[in-house]
Amino acid sequence: DRWCLCASRWKEALDSGVAPPVVLSGTHQKALEVVPLEVLQEHALI
Repeated sequence: DRWCLCASRWKEALDSGVAPPVVLSGTHQKALEVVPLEVLQEHALI
């Protein structure tokens, strides 16, 4: 199953140490205003 999270909620999970994997191809460019690309790449689901 895949779930959709807004970037701010994903960052909240990251800050709590429980960030879920990210599907980069399904991530909107505006997410980069909240979370740096490098951080998203570290959590990328192949």
